[in-house]
Amino acid sequence: MNGTKLTVAAAAYPLDRLADWTAYEAKLSDWVAQAAGQGADLLVFPEYGAMELASLGGANVAADLEGSLREVARHRDAMEALHARLAAAHDVHILCGSGPVYTGARPVNRASLFGPEGLIGHQDKAIMTRFEREDWDVVPGDGLTVFETALGRIGVLICYDSEFPLLGRTLAEAGVEILLVPSATEALAGFTRVRVGAMARALEGQCIAVHAPVVGEAPWCAGMEENTGRASVYGPPDRGFPATGIFAEGALGAAGWVLAEVDRAAVAEVRRDGAVLNFLHWAEQADRRGLRHCGGGGAQNA
Repeated sequence: MNGTKLTVAAAAYPLDRLADWTAYEAKLSDWVAQAAGQGADLLVFPEYGAMELASLGGANVAADLEGSLREVARHRDAMEALHARLAAAHDVHILCGSGPVYTGARPVNRASLFGPEGLIGHQDKAIMTRFEREDWDVVPGDGLTVFETALGRIGVLICYDSEFPLLGRTLAEAGVEILLVPSATEALAGFTRVRVGAMARALEGQCIAVHAPVVGEAPWCAGMEENTGRASVYGPPDRGFPATGIFAEGALGAAGWVLAEVDRAAVAEVRRDGAVLNFLHWAEQADRRGLRHCGGGGAQNA
């Protein structure tokens, strides 16, 4: 990190069938080392990236919706300890791949952020998809988190959450400069919805969005059999940012890291004096919502 500039890394992450915990530790260590070796300050793993841990319970457990959730949750403490060690060893911040955590009878979908000093905090997914509601019975968390870090103020919108503008607005109003958008989407349509949502949140909040998806097939893991996406880093298409709103993006379905250097000072400046001022002008929407109905006449109104 150099002043207000930092390098963010978005993972397009495949789920692997793991032989044992040592294989998972080796995989994560290698992925983090690769990104850190390229100068990344902030590493973002995807939604449900932790689900590959279901394979540690054996084929029958991994193939069962409920069994896979409980097996992954069983390894949560060890997983968090591993991420904390890697963040400290490489002097980086890491958003771990989210996964189920049982805070009550049913699990939340939780992503945790780690810095060099250890765990910073958690973000639970706020709005559940139909699959999470109707099949998996994963439940929403309570509220949004602003992560105060040495890299700036960071917020997390997990997958479907990015499609709801008031969530992103709440974080922007709280001073968040960087939105992390981990995702897991089966089809291209689902990925596109999250992509459009993340880009829209970057546009209206005039901030940076880091989109990290699961990619590839995992036919052995219930609920995660097919995964479509590309890793990307977005910003508002305005002064100090790419005209397309895209800092960097990988190829569709290509596993690996996508890195981009971003500048928090550019966020402050575009919010203050951009070509447009979406962030400042947000409140004007409330004054422009008066409705008029026109047309639809016909002979009876002649």
